[in-house]
Amino acid sequence: MSPNVVVTGGAGFIGSHVVDAMLAEGYQVAVIDNLSTGRRENLNPRARFYEVDIRDAAAVQAVFEAEQPAVLFHQAAQADVRASLVDPVGYAETNILGTLNLLQAALATNTTPKFVFASTGGAVYGNPAELPATERCPTLPLDPYGTSKLACEYYLYTYKHNFGLDYVALRYANVYGPRQNADGEAGVVAIFTKAMLEGRPVTIHGDGRQTRDFVYVGDVAAANVAASRYGSGIYNVGTGMPADIVTIGRALASIIGYTQEIKHGPAKLGEVRHTYLDSRKANLELGWEASVSLREGLRRTVESFVIQVPGTFEVPGT
Repeated sequence: MSPNVVVTGGAGFIGSHVVDAMLAEGYQVAVIDNLSTGRRENLNPRARFYEVDIRDAAAVQAVFEAEQPAVLFHQAAQADVRASLVDPVGYAETNILGTLNLLQAALATNTTPKFVFASTGGAVYGNPAELPATERCPTLPLDPYGTSKLACEYYLYTYKHNFGLDYVALRYANVYGPRQNADGEAGVVAIFTKAMLEGRPVTIHGDGRQTRDFVYVGDVAAANVAASRYGSGIYNVGTGMPADIVTIGRALASIIGYTQEIKHGPAKLGEVRHTYLDSRKANLELGWEASVSLREGLRRTVESFVIQVPGTFEVPGT
């Protein structure tokens, strides 16, 4: 029988893609998700589902006892930068204490799975001291979300040192793609796509020349698969190619056939101007690199959103 793996946040945007990828690799997969932001429709019916909050230590331990996972993919988190500024305690409870519950459950059940942790390259570096940011770049997060993720990285190292836990922390760039919720903790691609398909106005904050590293969710899932097999420590997961928000808006408008003028509003206070990641370490040690081009990833994203929006729109090239 194939080894068991557990995916926290497996009903969410990225986590559900990790579930699908591991099932495709032949693993037995279990999902932990409290459905606070995850969606039942994202759940793969071939995965066992535990409606559990990672803040519930006893419930988490019960899942570990039942599943005895060989690999734990920890995707569950609160992930809204601005919300973290309003509720830093809540973010610490979910992101830090929730992670500690998983680590303690691994020790209590003597399972010691390989721990693949979803960190953030967009927040732990703050205003990056170098571009593209490598894993050696100083980590100076500017918000409680980034701070909580960085704290978890330190806890992972501590558990490796004291208990021999094998772990990989993947510092994601700006992930986009199918199943991203345009109404919740959303990225600009999801927000723009839904608005354009519904014929609503689109507004860019500031001049739109701020740049980000947009990495397709399927590539991120592939990075998780690779991390379950190879490597140890911290890895950036991005394309290394910055794209500005104006470019994203124009590309989506072209794919969708959106003809309204894209407007500009006030810039967001404290927003990082430029950030993108150097992922050569992941290529060298995990054998991973992003393979989906921005244009193709945007096209796939639009195609996935079409079924959610009433109408008869058809994506060009499908």
